[in-house]
Amino acid sequence: MVNHMKHPRWFGRRRSRLRARPSQTSQAVAVVRAGLQRPHTPDGDATAQARLCAGMPPVGALEQRAHLTARTEFFDEQVLAALDGGIGQVVILGAGYDDRALRFRAPGVAYFELDHPVTQADKRRRLTRMHADLDGLTLAGADFRYDHVGPVLAAAGHDLGRPSLFLCEGLLVYLDQEALAGLLSALRSRAAPGSRLAVSLAIHPDGLDSAVVVARANARRPNGAAEPWRTILPVAAQLRLIARAGWSPSAPVSDAAFGIGAPGRSVLVTARPAATSGDRAGAA
Repeated sequence: MVNHMKHPRWFGRRRSRLRARPSQTSQAVAVVRAGLQRPHTPDGDATAQARLCAGMPPVGALEQRAHLTARTEFFDEQVLAALDGGIGQVVILGAGYDDRALRFRAPGVAYFELDHPVTQADKRRRLTRMHADLDGLTLAGADFRYDHVGPVLAAAGHDLGRPSLFLCEGLLVYLDQEALAGLLSALRSRAAPGSRLAVSLAIHPDGLDSAVVVARANARRPNGAAEPWRTILPVAAQLRLIARAGWSPSAPVSDAAFGIGAPGRSVLVTARPAATSGDRAGAA
């Protein structure tokens, strides 16, 4: 049973590695989203993103604006499809100032948002200040480089027996390959039959040195030193990482397919839990 509360529950421990301030990148993404035309459920709050962004610095010219617009549309579609399909848990990894728990509110649906404790604390203050209806929302603090998300989700009340939609939007590029694989494996361990995974992946063409690509990309980014990217790979290598973590990925979709993206820089992928040896033995 989902434990609905008027205020978001807070899980996750404080660490000596905490950032001094909330993620500036997450704030910039939220400000861009606040200017987009997006759907919402009948019970959802279409004004939530703009209200969450109150007081954040404006975003001027942004090289990735087209990519963010396409990515937002893709992940909005994934949430709405999951709700239509009866999935009752949505887990948002690297949630930042994501508004989907409010925008896509639906009866009986539980949202779990995980992100760095400093960013989560700021978001919680903003949610309280805007008097948001937070029934069904749980905030959990996690540093994905160090924390195992399985116990974090268990402590937050995530139901291992119910299907979930797991969203990793704009997150995996910030993790090294070991942490990325560990996160996806941990999500697979929490994925009941019928669960889905949706991810965005930073890519580069075959034949390039990935370390050089990452270094050059960070050198161009305003927040490249404070919030560095760590994993940019060819598409095939990214899909192998997902498969090794226990997921069966679909064919990748370029954000350019939305007509507004930047081709060749990122792909959007959905995946289902791959069958395990135990699953195959049970079906025999």
